[in-house]
Amino acid sequence: MVVELLKFKVPLEQQAEYIQKDAQIWTASLARYPGFLGKEVWIDPNLPEEVTFVIHWATRDDWKAIPEQDLNAISQRFDASLGFTCEMIESSEYQVLMSDLAK
Repeated sequence: MVVELLKFKVPLEQQAEYIQKDAQIWTASLARYPGFLGKEVWIDPNLPEEVTFVIHWATRDDWKAIPEQDLNAISQRFDASLGFTCEMIESSEYQVLMSDLAK
């Protein structure tokens, strides 16, 4: 299993809408691709303006097989529906070595 971690700076007053639109557009779109296992949204109570998405993929190949044009189209649809932009402050990839989720 591979984890994609994305962290965004999102003003508190816009977080609920941001998370809702992300679920409606990004999560729903990614769920159609082979290897997508699920997604979590984390908020650090010490840094409440940071929204972290933890996306689980069966393999790195599954994740990277999504065509760039599809990702661009999803991104454009998300940005257009949101009406405001937020800064991505981290993008990381992790290989899961051991997890109860992989059973």
